[in-house]
Amino acid sequence: MSHVLVAVCQFAPTADRADNRARISQLTADAAARGAEVVVFPEYAGYFVDPLDATLTDNAETLDGEFVQALRLTASEHGATIVAGLVEAAGERVSNTLVAVDGAGLRAVYRKQHLYDAFGQTESDWIAPGALTAAETFEIGGLRFGMMTCYDLRFPEVARTLVDAGADVLVVPAEWVRGPLKEHHWTTLLAARAIENASFVVAADHPAPIGVGRSQIIDPQGVALAGLASGEGIALAGLARAELERVREVNPVLRLRRYAVGPR
Repeated sequence: MSHVLVAVCQFAPTADRADNRARISQLTADAAARGAEVVVFPEYAGYFVDPLDATLTDNAETLDGEFVQALRLTASEHGATIVAGLVEAAGERVSNTLVAVDGAGLRAVYRKQHLYDAFGQTESDWIAPGALTAAETFEIGGLRFGMMTCYDLRFPEVARTLVDAGADVLVVPAEWVRGPLKEHHWTTLLAARAIENASFVVAADHPAPIGVGRSQIIDPQGVALAGLASGEGIALAGLARAELERVREVNPVLRLRRYAVGPR
């Protein structure tokens, strides 16, 4: 069966930007050596501090900065497309941004729309919410990929807007903070987004002790094809267009729905 081999890389980025780039390069090399065509890293892969603080502004980069250029070189070397999160310069506050990069450069850019102002956290102190612009997607091997970030997962309309833009695969880089029932929320919501959209879900989190880990690749029926526990590592799975089409034929939820999604 023809498929696109996808990898999720669960690693713990730090405040050392150069080390983060080196870790991403090595993990991409390891994933590509196992055949991965798409390699997905967590949110804040380029720079991360806990708790978030004013150093985000000092370490924010533009989309033609060191981080994206390093991704492009790594992607070119290994013939892969890399999805990863960075802190993007955006004025007084910064953007929590995802990029999809291959050897030719940027394929898609997404800026986190729903900020983590919940469970005692206030991401909006430092981050500006992304504009409600048209979904950006990228295609590989006959599958269309769309991106969302962490807390966006709790808003099903985000995934639905990606599907409306043609996405077959929902890519979810995250820093899903640990806490009571948070592992349960993470795994339940990932499966729900897959089932209700009859779509693949590819989710990469930070490992413990800050994140919950449990990065996963999930099929359109909500079944985990591959995943990790709480530590660092790589998980891979093949995403087959034939399986996507079979599920959408048997359970045509996208065709039968009677409501559209719009911004507010």
